Amino acid sequence: MNFSRADADIFTPDGTPPAATLARITHLCVAAHQDDIEIMAHAGLCDCLDDPQRKAFGGVVVTDGAGAPRSGPYAKFTDDQMRAVRREEQRRAAMLGGYAIQIQLAHPSTDVKTPGHIGVRADLEKIFSGCTPEVVYLHNPADKHATHVAVFLRCLEALRSLPAARRPRRVLGCEVWRDLDWLADADKVALDSGRRPELAAALLRVFDSQLAGGKRYDLATLGRRAANATFHTAHATDRMEGITWAMDLTPLVTDPALDVAEFTLGLVEKFRTDVAEWLK
Repeated sequence: MNFSRADADIFTPDGTPPAATLARITHLCVAAHQDDIEIMAHAGLCDCLDDPQRKAFGGVVVTDGAGAPRSGPYAKFTDDQMRAVRREEQRRAAMLGGYAIQIQLAHPSTDVKTPGHIGVRADLEKIFSGCTPEVVYLHNPADKHATHVAVFLRCLEALRSLPAARRPRRVLGCEVWRDLDWLADADKVALDSGRRPELAAALLRVFDSQLAGGKRYDLATLGRRAANATFHTAHATDRMEGITWAMDLTPLVTDPALDVAEFTLGLVEKFRTDVAEWLK
């Protein structure tokens, strides 16, 4: 497998051929940065670990991670040094989590933010064409990180370019930089991320360049999952120990004519209506 950038990294922890490994992926997460996969798609990883004979997890990181904030032992690291550190951290997470494949496309964020960028689109089309996953985990269009939204949009362009029969059956947009608790309950997809808590914590701790750099994503992510599970409903006991909220993006993939902004703002309008009804 070859991608548009010479510094793209393809890693299969068990050493199997990448193309054959990609073809058997059932749960695929395409994320912007190193550690986003571990924040977004822990539920999908657990699904695969629970049924390894039938399911396999794959991760894709689109950007090179060069622009991360840094402090402490990483304060004086150059962008090139940060790229190398973060790439290795993502590889370690793939080994620890038992991912079947981990791809890092190494695109600069500026390229990802360019609609229709030839290299980004070609790489994503190659990945989506190389597998038929049951579910794809993406960033959601209401996220407040510009690169996350851009990665989502580039993925949507690539998915819509596939023949209808080759598009994934389910596409979910997961919370990272903006919680999705505001979604109307009918629009929430609850991803069971309370399973394998020791693994969840260990995977997040792999990314020392972020934690030691001043951002405790490990504590924040695990805390949010627990809070989501507890505050989901006031009149029932918790069904899960941790929840990651997602929105169902499948309609945007199956109907290429559906406008992304209208779709997303429609969910916001449902929230507005819900609040108005409670105030009455």
